[in-house]
Amino acid sequence: EPQLVESGGGLVQPGDSLTLSCSASGFSYINEYWMYWVRQAPGKGLEWVSGISETGVVTYYEDSVKGRFTISRDNMKTTLYLQMNNLRPEDTAMYYCAADQYRRMPNTRAPENDDFEYWGQGTQVTVSS
Repeated sequence: EPQLVESGGGLVQPGDSLTLSCSASGFSYINEYWMYWVRQAPGKGLEWVSGISETGVVTYYEDSVKGRFTISRDNMKTTLYLQMNNLRPEDTAMYYCAADQYRRMPNTRAPENDDFEYWGQGTQVTVSS
């Protein structure tokens, strides 16, 4: 059974950096899947963060994180990453890793559960002084 497991979240101060990881297991060919980071702030709906193509050549970012976040993947290690720099309090959210065989970004509507074939359980990021 394919599984996604996120790690790397925590409590940081504004301006700090953090790197999230998402370990994929049970996939026959992880390089057949687009992979995504989406987040959900307390009391709010799901929000796109970033997406990356099957081989990592194409990436997309939500406007609010452009220039601060970098998505990458290592298909040999079956791991997805999100390097987050210059974190802001508004980045506080549960961050989820997701995988799907189709490109879902860019997208004018908010992400929905059915957009992705596989989801992780999430890792909490809290940015506070």
